[in-house]
Amino acid sequence: MTTSPSPLTHFDAQGQAHMVDVGAKPATHRVAIATGRIEMQPETLALIESGTAKKGDVLGIARIAGIMAAKKTSDLIPLCHPLALTRVAIEFEAASARAEGVCGISCSATVETVGQTGVEMEALTAVQVALLTIYDMCKAVDKGMVMNGVRVLEKHGGRTGSYHADEDT
Repeated sequence: MTTSPSPLTHFDAQGQAHMVDVGAKPATHRVAIATGRIEMQPETLALIESGTAKKGDVLGIARIAGIMAAKKTSDLIPLCHPLALTRVAIEFEAASARAEGVCGISCSATVETVGQTGVEMEALTAVQVALLTIYDMCKAVDKGMVMNGVRVLEKHGGRTGSYHADEDT
């Protein structure tokens, strides 16, 4: 049986999943920025902003969870390489219903390394786990929260160079 090489790098010529060999690639400075948001009731956002949530400092705990998640990405995603991250920064921005039409919190994660493979998965994992932590800490008062829009905004470094997401997507 003849098979053609897959354009997906995690599959070999026979279609079997494998970890990509990055051993021959040069180590370069790699950066990825991902974003996502969690929508919630205005009362839930007010609780988070006032610091009076029953479980404590929601955004502080979510920030730590996001950082930890970036560091543990290779434990969660089977074919990701374990990386020595040089920086993980998590930022939150609240949006009230009046200002944006949607009430919630946006999260962005910036992840950096000097290595042979990129950090997009680490940035995406950091955002998603930070948002999940917000949900976990506030679910007692708002089970209808919705997480969406998780995506890579930018990536820099490596053979493929830079990527910037379109503003409209």
